[in-house]
Amino acid sequence: MTDIDPSSESDTLAPTSKDAQPMVWLLLGEKRGDNAQVRNLANAVGLPFVEKTMVMKPEWVDGKPPVAASIEHLDVERSDSLDGPWPDLVMTAGRRLASVALHLKQVSGGRTRLVVVGKPRGRTQDFDLIVVARHYVLADAPNVARHDLPLMNVDLEALAETKKAWVGRLTLLPRPLSALFVGGPTGGLRLDVETTRRLLEKTRQTVDQRRGSLYIVTSRRTPGPVNDFLREAKTPNEQLYVYDAETPAHDNPYQGLLALADHFVVTTDSLSMMVEVARLGRPLSLFPLERATTGLEGFLTRVGLLRRLSPRNDAIPAGGLEARLASGLSRPVHSRDLTAISRLLVAERLASWLGDPVIQPEAYRDDALERVAARIRGLLGA
Repeated sequence: MTDIDPSSESDTLAPTSKDAQPMVWLLLGEKRGDNAQVRNLANAVGLPFVEKTMVMKPEWVDGKPPVAASIEHLDVERSDSLDGPWPDLVMTAGRRLASVALHLKQVSGGRTRLVVVGKPRGRTQDFDLIVVARHYVLADAPNVARHDLPLMNVDLEALAETKKAWVGRLTLLPRPLSALFVGGPTGGLRLDVETTRRLLEKTRQTVDQRRGSLYIVTSRRTPGPVNDFLREAKTPNEQLYVYDAETPAHDNPYQGLLALADHFVVTTDSLSMMVEVARLGRPLSLFPLERATTGLEGFLTRVGLLRRLSPRNDAIPAGGLEARLASGLSRPVHSRDLTAISRLLVAERLASWLGDPVIQPEAYRDDALERVAARIRGLLGA
């Protein structure tokens, strides 16, 4: 990929005519859950699209650049080309890719329409549609589309193929088979070794009660010390897969377990893992991660001046003490409520808390994808 020169001859939108279809680009990154939502939404819109995979410079893999019309945070040599003609529509998710989308709108002279999944951290007026699930905190506006659960689902045809590939590798394990999906700290939620120890103990109690077996899978965000603890704590009767970005996708058991496991335990930081299981209608136990109260907030909590928030019952604003205090004054500065989706799943009996009786839910169905897709088609007059 090369840097974009706004003055180049290619600095035009794709030619359109009465019969031409709009040109649609999807900007994708390394986050599986974000990519899944963008793809699902694009498929629901029903227009042909081109996927553009963006790779961040090392300092921005975990870092958060300011929201701006910029590609300075991209590793342009490893990213797909962004040369013109510019698309009619760009769909993406996340702060870093939203900045790339804003750049494309700028070099197109403002003609490229932008759809972003999730709340931007700024310049909300520059996005033509902002698609937000229940956990996002954002004021109503003409360019905001709301829905309950993140727009994730499972490709049932692909899952059937995965089932064929994994059936011989998983059916030898004693049934019922429980899959433990371990996420990582995010937004102020804590997932350290001590938390993981409690998670593993409670999961084993549930597995023993069901007289089944356990397969543990970690994720991209799982801290190294947690992975090390799980390696040491695993018993000979348990299976463990530690996430490795270099492992071929067909060797990662996540999809195989989605297809074949009888019961799932998921940490509540991971929206994608929780929602995918819920949309399949599988028995799901949630392990609620607590707020990591450090610094002044930790001190005020220890001396009793602040109440310890319960992830099973309380909204937990993303961010530190400032976000919590502002939320308490009904002047939110945080972007999302870290417990909203898990509490919704339990309230709708799509899941139960780990340690409570396991329930058999119905597969979750809603019309959110089509409602949002219709608004996007409206942006293009399609």
